[in-house]
Amino acid sequence: MKAIVFLNTQKSGSSRDALLAAKELGYAVILFTDRLSIYENRDEFPEVTKMIYGDTKNLNYLRNKIQSLIKDGYEIDAIISFNDGDVYHASLLADEFGVGRFTTVSYKWMEDKILSRLCLRGTPYNPYYRILNIRGNILDQEIFTHMPLVVKNPLSTGSKEVFLVKNTFEFFERMDYLLNNRVKYILLEEYLNGPQYLVETMVIKGKVHIIAVIEQDIYMYNGRSIVVGYSLHYDYDKEFYERLKSTVNDIIKHFELENGTCHLELRYINKQWKLIEINPRIAGSGMNEMIRYSLGINLVKETLKLALGLDVDLTPRISLPIYAAYLVSPISGKLFKVTGKQCALESEGVISVYVKPKKGSWIYLPTSMGHRYARVIATGKTPLEAKINAKSALNKIKLHIRKE
Repeated sequence: MKAIVFLNTQKSGSSRDALLAAKELGYAVILFTDRLSIYENRDEFPEVTKMIYGDTKNLNYLRNKIQSLIKDGYEIDAIISFNDGDVYHASLLADEFGVGRFTTVSYKWMEDKILSRLCLRGTPYNPYYRILNIRGNILDQEIFTHMPLVVKNPLSTGSKEVFLVKNTFEFFERMDYLLNNRVKYILLEEYLNGPQYLVETMVIKGKVHIIAVIEQDIYMYNGRSIVVGYSLHYDYDKEFYERLKSTVNDIIKHFELENGTCHLELRYINKQWKLIEINPRIAGSGMNEMIRYSLGINLVKETLKLALGLDVDLTPRISLPIYAAYLVSPISGKLFKVTGKQCALESEGVISVYVKPKKGSWIYLPTSMGHRYARVIATGKTPLEAKINAKSALNKIKLHIRKE
């Protein structure tokens, strides 16, 4: 039986869309997961042919399990991940089992934020940055002249250990936190204040295809940057877009990506693009859904086709401005009720509504991207109208939380 092996998934969003797309393509879907909450609720994943619970960071374990799958009669045509932190390992295993079609070393450089900065060393795309180790001199006065700074665990996912620090007190507080959590290396970057954009790309035989350019709205909470809005549209100024296109091509060239997908997050400062980060996959959450509603392109499905050696079709079928608005909670506690979902769904321009938590779930303050609890995707005649429609509908959704 022809099969595709996946390393990890979320319950919804781009990684879940990929499982469904694999099923549509006629493949058996083999999912390795290290999340007990997913394995215990495997009945909620009817598209998955076989689910295996185990340590997805242990390559030897994965090798042995994949060998067992082959002995059981599965013909593995691709090994892939759309999950943060698992993309490089999936590509490495695909190479080892003779089905690799992505540029694995590029994925390694993208997943590690220190290696990402080193790839762009000497280019105008890096902000000021410093790499510190646990024995490094964090009292170097030169560091403090660049305040405010962003302090990062270079292997962090979902903005969990990425902090904005504005003074020396906050700096040492965050450094202590990371060092106490056994982070060996810390990445310091100059904070860049300006509009932020996410660029989705696919690279085929060295040619960069820009799929979508999305402007991001960011909510700051206690030094954390949480994206609460995505505006996908196409009426950018020509000079602006050409400069962006040139930058994206040059950055990807430095990472030597020949085949694969990646998304870049960039800020536009004084007519100069600076890279915030680059990730070797489509963005998570509702990004695939946004692109599908806006362009008629199922990007995760086309990514699977690239991984399988099939012809890829990135031709837009429609062109709609789309806005995705996300809900965060101002308080923490136990959720006992959600209201307003149907009202939101019936609102002007709304295409889809997703509410993540179930009754009894614990709701947290927004310290990571995982602490976004509802999403509304809407359209309109203009990008501004799409944004107004999405935000207006989102405001109708209420999380009723019992503080404990």
